[in-house]
Amino acid sequence: MDDVQKNVLKTLAGFEKPAGNKDIAQAAGLDSKEVTKAIKSLKAQGLVNSPVRCKYAVTPEGASEVK
Repeated sequence: MDDVQKNVLKTLAGFEKPAGNKDIAQAAGLDSKEVTKAIKSLKAQGLVNSPVRCKYAVTPEGASEVK
């Protein structure tokens, strides 16, 4: 996991509800394209899921990575 992915995962873990790319990018201080790429990789690793279309949340596995 690279630094951008760690930043996105940590930022996403701070949201109480599933969040969209723009919200994550703004909170993490990243470009939305970087967030999109990181989310795709994190989803493939099973650390993030998409419970609502275009919104993302941390999985239990992802939450354990943040700690």
